[in-house]
Amino acid sequence: MDKRVAIEVVYALPEQQVLISLSVTPDTTARAAVLQSGIGATFPALDLAQAPLGIFGKRLQRPEQHVLHEGDRVEIYRPLLADPKEIRRQRAARVAKSS
Repeated sequence: MDKRVAIEVVYALPEQQVLISLSVTPDTTARAAVLQSGIGATFPALDLAQAPLGIFGKRLQRPEQHVLHEGDRVEIYRPLLADPKEIRRQRAARVAKSS
């Protein structure tokens, strides 16, 4: 009998979050799990073939090669709307200017 690995695939927007539990084969990669999850039906604008992925908050450099382990939570990341460093610089400049 084929041993399966229990994993989760998650994606979140500010107004909607989805968590899908899956049972996959032991050789399944992070990218393959996301594609198998069916999450694209809920978020059709999401490019699952190119979206950045991570496991428990750590971005995967090569999600097509990262084989999943029991209990892994594959996270699909959204692109940043603004560079956090630039936002902090602008905020600091406003505070300095108002002082």
